[in-house]
Amino acid sequence: MEGLVIKSTGLWYRILTDDGRSINARLKGKLKLEGYKTNNPVAVGDRVAFMPDTTESSDQGIITEILPRKNHIIRKSVHKTGHAHVIAANIDQAMLIATLSHPRTSLGFIDRFLAAAESFRIPQILVFNKSDLWGKAEESLIQELKEIYQPIDVVCLTISALEKQGLEILKEKLANRITLLSGHSGVGKSTLVNALDPEIKQAVKEISDFADKGVHTTTFAEMFEISPGSYLIDTPGIKEFGLFATGLEELSDYFPEMRAIRNQCKFHNCTHLHEPGCAVLAAVENGAIAPSRYESYLSMAENQDNRR
Repeated sequence: MEGLVIKSTGLWYRILTDDGRSINARLKGKLKLEGYKTNNPVAVGDRVAFMPDTTESSDQGIITEILPRKNHIIRKSVHKTGHAHVIAANIDQAMLIATLSHPRTSLGFIDRFLAAAESFRIPQILVFNKSDLWGKAEESLIQELKEIYQPIDVVCLTISALEKQGLEILKEKLANRITLLSGHSGVGKSTLVNALDPEIKQAVKEISDFADKGVHTTTFAEMFEISPGSYLIDTPGIKEFGLFATGLEELSDYFPEMRAIRNQCKFHNCTHLHEPGCAVLAAVENGAIAPSRYESYLSMAENQDNRR
């Protein structure tokens, strides 16, 4: 039997079976994915083969196989060195919710998320939430950020999930697709899910004024159908997004503006760090590549923290 994983708790998985039933299943032994070590071989969005668990009740099963994926989005595990954490699988697009403050989403974090999606050529949506809190300075900053990301084919939207502003355009972008929803704790992911479909009723908590950080309200990844044929995979808040198993020779491939011109570099194996005749460095100098994007590239190349 086969089905779709719609919720992951780490030990148990909720599966929507092909015949319309919903069961809880666990792994058979230790399933492993080829190519790298993961601390969660099964992710929400995976299609799996399973068999009924004859030792338990009829609504439980055992996962025996992870069916081939069309893609996944992955980051470094924060718990095990050398391991990866698969955030979601088989998605049509990846959406990051960002905020200017309470909490602040850094450009480094944004760029790592976009690069992780771009590594599988997964289309990206960048949603700036809490527009009800903005003044003229914030609106000007948002316009500057759109001028950075829209030219590299990142869809940029502004919303207020709390005030339900800008949601109609967002719904159009989500229609008939499976979308990963990610971002820091406190940026309004759960509020947004509830605004898109009030029947879902995700838990929501206030931001800590002292630390300017969100509180984890979503503890496990889960897929929701927000309208017929439109699905959101809500994920726990992420503090840091470290790229996994990315070599320096391939990193620029995940930056569309660099990928477009890197063949113009003098050396075919240019790292775009210090080489003479580098087309990427020249583009940074003449303003064709945003300095913040190149700074993110350097940070990733040097494996630096991206939370600031």
